[in-house]
Amino acid sequence: MKKLFLILLMLVTVGTFGYAARPKEDPAQKAAAPKKIVLAYVCKILDNPWFQATTAAFQKKALELGASEVLLIDSKMDPELSMSQVETVIAQKIDGLVINLPDQKLSRAVVDKCKAANIPVIGTDDPLIENGKRIAPSFELNSYDAGYVMGEFLGNYVKKNKLVGNINVTMYVNLAALQISSFVERTNGANAGWLKMVPVYPKDRMITADTDTADPEAGYQSMAATIVAHPEVKTWFVTTVNDEVATGAVRALEQARLDKTSYVVGLGGYLAKNEFKKDVTCLVASSYISPQIDGETNAQAMMDFILHGKEIYGQYKKAGMDYGVFFLPSIVVTKENYRQVMGKDAD
Repeated sequence: MKKLFLILLMLVTVGTFGYAARPKEDPAQKAAAPKKIVLAYVCKILDNPWFQATTAAFQKKALELGASEVLLIDSKMDPELSMSQVETVIAQKIDGLVINLPDQKLSRAVVDKCKAANIPVIGTDDPLIENGKRIAPSFELNSYDAGYVMGEFLGNYVKKNKLVGNINVTMYVNLAALQISSFVERTNGANAGWLKMVPVYPKDRMITADTDTADPEAGYQSMAATIVAHPEVKTWFVTTVNDEVATGAVRALEQARLDKTSYVVGLGGYLAKNEFKKDVTCLVASSYISPQIDGETNAQAMMDFILHGKEIYGQYKKAGMDYGVFFLPSIVVTKENYRQVMGKDAD
């Protein structure tokens, strides 16, 4: 009996110490567990090489900074699809949205939906605007300046090489995309830069042609139609809103056999580099914009807000502005300097 009592006592003792030795769940440790952070980048045209590069840079940087997942979504230049995608990612309870819209008239709807869901949003490349006013933080190319330096470059190129000759067989055309405010600024800037360098050029020899979607096919069609409408023109001076339109314009000029006597400038550098690698091209320059800086800067700003409550681009907010804007400068690249300026982006 005594032996049985000792055995039972040993079992109780072991059981008691065993239970006491189990680690208790620390509420503080549970609260400190990292939050799963999911970001979405709704891109208006993800098969575009520049947007592929900038979204990849955004995704890589965000993951490095602690994001758990980054959704990269293609709107395919479809405004209705873009809005549907915004609603979908909001329903998925994402933690932050970066977006460039195919139609800026949707800006208010996007901002209101994000605000209702308490989701921070950044308008990138094309700002979220209403009545000409930014209604969210944004990352932008200084659009007017980017256009201006290209118009200025082309005008100086024409003067330096004495290309005007008989004005009646030349024409300046600005291939635009008038539904996007930042592209309108590029167009206005290019026209102003051109006129600064060639102030005597007749206004009736200057036209603006809308490309609508601003893709290579639209650039080709718009340039081709303009050529047909002006059969007397043998020399075209062309400014464009991006490299896609510039590439389309170059192809149209080649088709019309006017490329040897015409001169085109682009904006972006990401397609211009392919033209510069050719022995002959009528694309003479492009305004380079770094996709790496674009993607990484947006990722840093969004994660700083989510993790540390730092106002998105607050340090760039000027007097009278409700939101901060980060303006990315551009650099003119040519066949002679593009590899040096663009570095690995030139490959």
